Parts: sequence; C-alpha cells; structure tokens
Amino acid sequence: PNGRMGMVLANGSLSSQSGGEGDIRKNIIEADLVDCIIAMPAQLFYTTQIPVSLWFLSKNKRQKGKTLFIDARKMGTMVTRKLRELSDEDIGKIADTYNAFAAGTLEDVKGFCAVATTEEIKGQDYILTPGRYVGIEEQEDDGEPFEEKMARLTGELSELFQKSRELEKEIREKLGAIGYEL
Repeated sequence: PNGRMGMVLANGSLSSQSGGEGDIRKNIIEADLVDCIIAMPAQLFYTTQIPVSLWFLSKNKRQKGKTLFIDARKMGTMVTRKLRELSDEDIGKIADTYNAFAAGTLEDVKGFCAVATTEEIKGQDYILTPGRYVGIEEQEDDGEPFEEKMARLTGELSELFQKSRELEKEIREKLGAIGYEL
C-alpha cells in the first residue's frame, strides 16, 4: 500500500500514443501514482546516446493530486566525446528539489521545475514531458530595443556573409592555381 518505484524510460514514453501507452499513462495519472518526472540529458549511458526520463511512482504520495516535473536536460558535463556525467552538485540540486516538493515548500523555477495538478496534466492530454510544465527559463533583458538589436545583428550577419564570399573566392583561386577547379 505504500510502495514506491523508480524507472528509467525512453523519452517517447512521456508522450507516445502508440501501443496503448497513452491509456497506460492516463490510468497511472488518474490513479495519482506519478510523483515525479525528470527529463535527463542525452549521453548519460555507455550503451545508448538517447535522452531518457526518470519516473517516480508512489502509491502513497505526500503531495496528493500533484506531480513534480524537473527538466535536467542542461545538467551535467561531457567527460568524453560520447559520455556525460552529472556532478554531485547536479544530483544534489535534483534531490533538494524533490525534497522541497515532498515537504510542500517548493517554488516553481522557470525552465527547471514545476508542480502540476492532475487536472493540469489532464489538460495536456496526459502528456508528461517536463518542458510543457516548467516552461522556458527567464532571459535577462539586455535593455537593447528589439528593432535596434535586429538591425545590429542583421548588419553583422551581412558583414559575415560578405567575408564568407571573399574567403570562398580566395579558396577557389588557390585550388585553381594547383589544378583543382570547383
């Protein structure tokens, strides 16, 4: 009656409707079993590069009718070209976030964590992708008006395009000089 379970599943399981997955998700959500969903970054495992999610289910949740969503996709550092590791600080941040949720003291952090009610999840067609709930992290306003910023950036892009054409011309000339025409 107080059972708890954690699973690692491919991210497709968060939203797939094939093979009855949508019905399974709906039933476990309606039964108020989903305690926490964590979207993990890609490349955490030696055997696969795909990103996964951690599902925590509980028959006796502390926060009845609520689910915690954590988007940890930006966490961790690459230790090799193919493998990412979470630091102790990353793991601590995730654990502290869950513990604050369980204690009822968590405040949503845009782009990282959010608490959703069963009704909110139902409104999202029982899709459990954390990004739907946590949103996009707040961007600091740099004070530059949009029109001015776009004019400046498109001017810089135009200069870069011109430089690219000049370099392409130079490369073609150099290759042509040694007998290779493009």
